[in-house]
Amino acid sequence: MKRSPASLTEAQLVRRISRGDTAAFDELYRRSAPWLTARLRRRCADDEIVAEVLQETYMAVWRAAGPFADSMRGEEAGGWLWTVAARRLVDAFRVRGRHSTLPPASAVPDLAPSAEREVLDAAIGGDLGAALDRLAPELHQVLTAMVLDGLTVRETSALLRIPEGTVKTRARRARLEMRKASQC
Repeated sequence: MKRSPASLTEAQLVRRISRGDTAAFDELYRRSAPWLTARLRRRCADDEIVAEVLQETYMAVWRAAGPFADSMRGEEAGGWLWTVAARRLVDAFRVRGRHSTLPPASAVPDLAPSAEREVLDAAIGGDLGAALDRLAPELHQVLTAMVLDGLTVRETSALLRIPEGTVKTRARRARLEMRKASQC
């Protein structure tokens, strides 16, 4: 008996998507689009770009579900979805950057901690968490993009709209400050 997509894990959904199951795709979209949209909006205030990136992300999911399903070890697809979306966002910034001024990052003040902050707080406590909080905002942004989001130097550069050399310098400074704080 075939189980309903609503009762499947994300890994099972991705496997079904790789076989062309549109109901599984719809269920994965229903589960993941709200948080993925919110996370994209934290990086970009332009709703048009966010919608475009979201659409391109799910098109890529439909096309690349097979190879990902084969390599999937866990039951969650969130990391993969975010990686696809973050890279599509960087690409959108590059394209828009060639033609116009890029939209500013979201200016809406955070009322609640971000999902990234909650994950970091849960994983990194004590002195290390405090050291992360003491990092200068520009160092924190680079560290978050490269470590938490898993972006390359080039992708971080495009996302933050700073030169690649600056990304490398800030990443090195952030690592040194974090190392220094962990030795105290």
